[in-house]
Amino acid sequence: RLSFSALLIVASNLSNVCSFVQNHSFSKLSLKANRISSHRISKMSAYSENGFKIGVVGATGAVGEEIVSVLCRKNFPVKSLQLFSSARSAGKVKSTPLGEITIGEFSIEESRKCDFVFLAVDGSFALEFANQIASDGGPIVIDNSSAWRMDPNVPLVVPEINIESAKGKKLIANPNCTTSIALMALYPLHKEFGIKRCIISTYQAASGAGALGMKELLDETKKYVTTGELPSNKIFAHPLPLNVIPHIDKFQENMYTKEEMKVAWESRKIMGLPELLISCTSVRIPTLRAHSESITIETEKPVSAQRAQEILKLAAGVKVVDDPLNNVYPMPLTATGSFDVEVGRIRANDVFGEYGLDFFVCGDQLLRGAALNAVLIAEALIKS
Repeated sequence: RLSFSALLIVASNLSNVCSFVQNHSFSKLSLKANRISSHRISKMSAYSENGFKIGVVGATGAVGEEIVSVLCRKNFPVKSLQLFSSARSAGKVKSTPLGEITIGEFSIEESRKCDFVFLAVDGSFALEFANQIASDGGPIVIDNSSAWRMDPNVPLVVPEINIESAKGKKLIANPNCTTSIALMALYPLHKEFGIKRCIISTYQAASGAGALGMKELLDETKKYVTTGELPSNKIFAHPLPLNVIPHIDKFQENMYTKEEMKVAWESRKIMGLPELLISCTSVRIPTLRAHSESITIETEKPVSAQRAQEILKLAAGVKVVDDPLNNVYPMPLTATGSFDVEVGRIRANDVFGEYGLDFFVCGDQLLRGAALNAVLIAEALIKS
């Protein structure tokens, strides 16, 4: 246990880091992400005459900001960009890779003038307005909330897996962040070996709880190391600094949380495997950004670590990071800001023998788990 005096030695440095992060937008929640953002701004400097009219609803939130950045990084053909938010933020000027844009108050009429509308809002807003925006010849609406994910008439899409289900549809749902990160590795393995059972433990960053969750982690950590006062909590079920919390979202009747059940429900729908057996435990950990997942699968065909690694190296959106003897494996620090999901610690599972595999994945949940996936959907629909 560190003494109070030892903690004070690092207090001033931590204080500076906390101040730096808090003074930047929540699409730049690490030093690495901040450097990447500088690259983004120089990447796209003009609109495309032959592009598409884009609307982002919830433009001031973490996911909304990241969508704008991803549009730039992907060189998405943008003819015009409209940023929508609540009346409280309307009228403010926001700096983007396409210059300064005045945020407009959301209206159905204005949003329907777009070709694509990205919803980075809560589920209640999406339930009320998504269909009103998309119906009767409206734009394609890609919703990042959980509102429409399990609706049988709304495709739930990871483009590398099931983009065909989105063709001809006006309303498309984006998966839960932990689901999309896991499926980047699970689906190519399923195609090769077949998956019978899957056990997942997730280790989810504070940013999964939004800007307020991030702020609470930073503020309470700073308070502890500078004063010695124990951390408190408002956003999380318990204090997050110096702690892990095996509780994300509400507990269900089966004593799984809703976050854990989302992984099961959504994975079955996206992969088209309604009977797939999945058990998940979700844990909140005191990191800023990028979710990690420990995954065990039982397969229908014999599987080897070597062959699994070969398959994953060929998979789109996956980066194999697997040299454990040299301390190389997936981590939030290396996955932050990256489009690819890192996969490593690939090894045979001693319980299921030649039909079992263990591995560890890490992905930026604001990118692969939200903004990037949404923009890739739009990109794939344009190409098709």
